[in-house]
Amino acid sequence: MIDIQLIRSHKTVTVALNRPNQHNAMTPAMIRELTDTFHSLSEDESVRVVVLTGNGRSFCAGADLNFMRAAADFTFEENLADGKAIFDLMAAVNSCHKPVVGRINGSVIGGGTGLASCCDVTVAVVRARFAFSETRLGIVPAVIAPYVVAKIGAGNAREFFLTGERFSAEIAQRIGLIQHLAADENELDAIVADRVEQLLQAAPGAQAVAKQIINTVADKPIPAMREHTATMIAKRRASAEGQEGMSSFLEKRKPSWLSD
Repeated sequence: MIDIQLIRSHKTVTVALNRPNQHNAMTPAMIRELTDTFHSLSEDESVRVVVLTGNGRSFCAGADLNFMRAAADFTFEENLADGKAIFDLMAAVNSCHKPVVGRINGSVIGGGTGLASCCDVTVAVVRARFAFSETRLGIVPAVIAPYVVAKIGAGNAREFFLTGERFSAEIAQRIGLIQHLAADENELDAIVADRVEQLLQAAPGAQAVAKQIINTVADKPIPAMREHTATMIAKRRASAEGQEGMSSFLEKRKPSWLSD
């Protein structure tokens, strides 16, 4: 059984973590495969939206238990390399040029919450449970922290990083970790399909630049962003995609990215 399953449907690719009997816990090999997959999808012009989910009853239980046992005997350099690999996976999902929709089909623990935090739009089934469980194991949610804190804020991180407690999908929505709740998997699929359809309406190049802008301006002093943001809008207005979008609006026709 492969650790990751890819399902292509028109302009959408679903990336499914595929270790259901292990609650989709991640091994080093799986982390490398996921990272390579997101780098590849980011540059694939045939792909418009990526959906990230887990097979079975869990989304992702974080690090694989057998690997965690082995890591206790790693050298500092080996643990450092592993930490960088996890950070690189989060960066690959976070900076993917395509919109990433998190389909949270079950429990999300440790590094799994990092993956959820890196998605642009996140939909969770109400039975899902979440936890930044590292401190209960004597370790810390370190490499996922930049992505998680950007999503839920420092105040919420202070509570849930320090307690390591499990919390409900309703709380996850309240703190901003997820955007949408579904009563069951049928509704989960319906909401995900709707979000994908809405994302397909926008221009792909503009979406990629919009993601870059969000990452650039977040937590920066507003006056310092004047030159950067003015430059970005000027470039987009002059781009082929920008010209097409404005022309199609004025001519009351569909833009080219909706014509195929």
